[in-house]
Formats: sequence, C-alpha cells, structure tokens
Amino acid sequence: MTKAVMEASGGYERDWAKAMRQADIEVRIVDPKRVRNFALSAGRLAKNDAIDAEMIAWFAETFSEGATQVYDAACEELQALVKARSALVNVRARLQCQSEHAAPGLVQKAQAPVLRCLDNEIAKLEDAISAKVKSTPDLAERAEIIEGVPGLGETTATNLVAGLPELGEVSDKIASALIGAAPYDDDSGKRRGHRQIKGGRRWVRNAIYMPCVGAARLNNPVLMAFYDRLIARGKKPKAALVACMRKLIVILNTMLARRPKWDPSRYALR
Repeated sequence: MTKAVMEASGGYERDWAKAMRQADIEVRIVDPKRVRNFALSAGRLAKNDAIDAEMIAWFAETFSEGATQVYDAACEELQALVKARSALVNVRARLQCQSEHAAPGLVQKAQAPVLRCLDNEIAKLEDAISAKVKSTPDLAERAEIIEGVPGLGETTATNLVAGLPELGEVSDKIASALIGAAPYDDDSGKRRGHRQIKGGRRWVRNAIYMPCVGAARLNNPVLMAFYDRLIARGKKPKAALVACMRKLIVILNTMLARRPKWDPSRYALR
C-alpha cells in the first residue's frame, strides 16, 4: 500500500488525509514540532515548502510509526465534537467572568443572549457526543469502564476516550507520557536536577485535571489514600496531584486492557 506522511496543522490536514484514505493510501500524521527539531538536529536551518517535505519524509523513514497509531473514523469524529465542546465551554467561562464584573446596563444586556446561545450550542454538542458514544460499541464500553471509577463522570470519560484512544494498548509509561504526566530527569554528572513533566496532550491533561483533583481529595478512596501518603512524605500539593493523575491514567490503562469493572482492592497502595 502507498503511504503518505504529513504534519498536523490544526485541522488543515484532515481533508487531504480523508481524500487519501478514500483512495486507499495509508496516511501517517506527525508532530510538526518533532519534525522541525529533527531538521535542526540535522543542521537544516532553512525552511521552505520543499525543505519541509524532504524533512517530513526523512523523519518518517528514521522514526517508525507507533504501533497504536491506527486511524479510527468514529474516534476522530468524537474527538472533533469533544474539542468543539471544550472550546465553547472556555469561551463561555471567559464571558461569564467578564459579565460578572461588567457594569450593569448595555454590556450585560449584550452578553446575556450570547451566553444563552453558548449554553444551547454546548447542549447540542453534548447530545451529539453522547449519541456518538452510544452508537459505537467499543467507545461505549470504554466510556462505561472509565465512568465506573469513583470521581469520574460522563464528560471526563468522553474526554479520555476521544483524547487517549491508545489507553489499554500501550505500556503504563507511554500512557503517562501521552497525557504529559510523566516526570523527566534533568541530570548531568553529579548534578541531580528537578524532575518535571513535559509534552503530552495538553488539552486532555487540562480536561481531566479538575476531575482528578476531586477524585484525589473527595471521591476516590484509592487516590485519596495515595495523595495523603504523598503529602505526609513532604510532597507539595501540586506535585502530589500530578502524581495522582499519573496513577489514575495507569489504573485506567490497566482497566481498559483487561476490561474489568472498578475494584479498589486491585489498586490499593502497595
């Protein structure tokens, strides 16, 4: 089969990818930041369309495709719906903050119908997301497993199903890295630098951060015990919450691989 490789470009690549797949051409979409860093490491400082095409092809030949990078039309459609909902929720939150502090009168009067419109459109997207999940057996099963974890609801489940389709098919380390919750060393010789999280899918990490906070502080006995133990050891709250997010992703990775229901005894502290 012929294969085409292209950079992710904020959605501009989708129509080309769709057309190529319909023509039975395998498509691989790569991270533009990785390609650019690859070019710089090879001493290619100049940048134009011809050079970019050469670098993308060279990058694809050098680094093999991940085993789980398989195109799934249903998952892609769900991800588009979830991202659209997230974008409108962010717009609504900003407008609500502005409206709360705006002087009464014309400003609030102008913003009120916009907020109502946003509420309606968000509700429509949520209905479409729910319908898409329910109509796709694999997505529905994955969402049901995630929702079974105390502290995680329908919205969090759909964010994870859409944003991390690899869960259950990769190692725990890769799962943590995909969401950007894996700490990386910064050592050199005898120096031991501060470990920090880097990379990952920021929009997914942002979407599940607050649900993870609620699970670790209020709703999930396994994560609550883990959080308390980290705090007792001197971890700062933010670092402890990131560790809880990493543990949660590892738990979900195991659950989606084996497809069991939530059982706190399986994930108790060891």
